Amino acid sequence: MELKQIVDAALNEDMPNGDITTDSLGIEVKHGRARLLAKEDLVLSGSMPFEKTLKTVEPNCQIQWYFRDGDLVLRAQTIAVIEGNLVQILKGERVALNFLGHLSGIATFTKCFVNELGKSKTKLLDTRKTLPLFRDLEKQAVVHGGGNNHRKNLSDAIMIKNNHIAMIGGMGKAVSAIRQRTSKPIEVEARTLEEVKQAINLNIDRILLDNMPDPLLKEALQLIPKSISTEASGNMTLARIKTIASLGLNYISVGAITHSAPVADVSLHFDWEKS
Repeated sequence: MELKQIVDAALNEDMPNGDITTDSLGIEVKHGRARLLAKEDLVLSGSMPFEKTLKTVEPNCQIQWYFRDGDLVLRAQTIAVIEGNLVQILKGERVALNFLGHLSGIATFTKCFVNELGKSKTKLLDTRKTLPLFRDLEKQAVVHGGGNNHRKNLSDAIMIKNNHIAMIGGMGKAVSAIRQRTSKPIEVEARTLEEVKQAINLNIDRILLDNMPDPLLKEALQLIPKSISTEASGNMTLARIKTIASLGLNYISVGAITHSAPVADVSLHFDWEKS
């Protein structure tokens, strides 16, 4: 879905029949400035949907950004200044802030994981655990936070998971069936050492070590040749990720950076012109 469609749908959700409070005041035009402020340290993301929202309700407004997506913004700093008809901007305020707060929250949480990885060669990946229709925006926020995107959707890459294996009756059958139809790289999910050994024997391109405790994960990695890339996922927390990365993984995928990121605290302060 295009950004314009998402913004239009969000505005329609918030005021399907107008803003009856603001409209009932009977004031159509009130020029002034609004300052977008950070109420905590954050990594900025979502400037495009924020701006698109305000320019949809107030096409003539002017926005001056002092930071770009991916920049670190400190508490109390002004992120942007908006000038225009504040009556209209007021109507789009909540939707615009919802976009910016949610996406900056993802970027900020991602940066926390990236910081924990430090100079490790292990790359942080996101997952498909995103809000419906928000995937492009959320995955872009992950990049703004210094992370990397895994497959964008089911059409993007092959990943054989346990339900695929159960459905066809075995890992070998699944791999064989896929290789008969495509030459794309294959990633296979493994939850036990026996499954890891099967994947190695099938010469898989990447093995996803799923929900393994640390000792089992270490043992599995000792079996996998360097010709096969490795990824770990499941219960990846800030407290754990540095230790896991030290085992020599190529990738760690973390669903929490999109599905559980706290919303960044941002606000819009209005400076109304006097009559």
